[in-house]
Amino acid sequence: MATSSTWPSLLALILMLGSTLVSGIFFAFSTFIMKALGRVTSEEGMVSMQSINVVVVNPWVFSVFLGTAILSLATMVITLRAENLFGAPWLLLGAALYFFGCFLVTGLLHVPMNESLAEVGPQTAHWEELWRAYQERWTAWNHVRTGASFLAAVAFGVFLLKVPAALPTSGG
Repeated sequence: MATSSTWPSLLALILMLGSTLVSGIFFAFSTFIMKALGRVTSEEGMVSMQSINVVVVNPWVFSVFLGTAILSLATMVITLRAENLFGAPWLLLGAALYFFGCFLVTGLLHVPMNESLAEVGPQTAHWEELWRAYQERWTAWNHVRTGASFLAAVAFGVFLLKVPAALPTSGG
């Protein structure tokens, strides 16, 4: 059971793992998935991305992505209200990076872009131009999400390295 001295470390560990998993997903898109979708025909790339946007909404990805966002928001509130919490700036930095740089960027930019792409097809006027513009804008903002979630994981890791061990030491 977590004591009052171990909860920040447990929270930071969970947030570090969630941020790391999410940054890995985004890193894959930034470094090779979007490039691969750009190497096939426009129709194949667009249809593949539309399919990805459907299957990514699953309990595994959703629970890690949203769970980390909820815990990040709670961590910001708790950290701002806590008194004398050693390493609080690192917890606050990690939580803010994940929540604002990853979660909000996704909700405010990527989700609307993905919803718009779902409505595009070869029958749509200028669909190839729309697909190319989507790729460029989506990938640029994905780099932001990748960096924010990775740096959040680093901040949580620094917190864990800086926090004194919460376990009692033995006298023997």
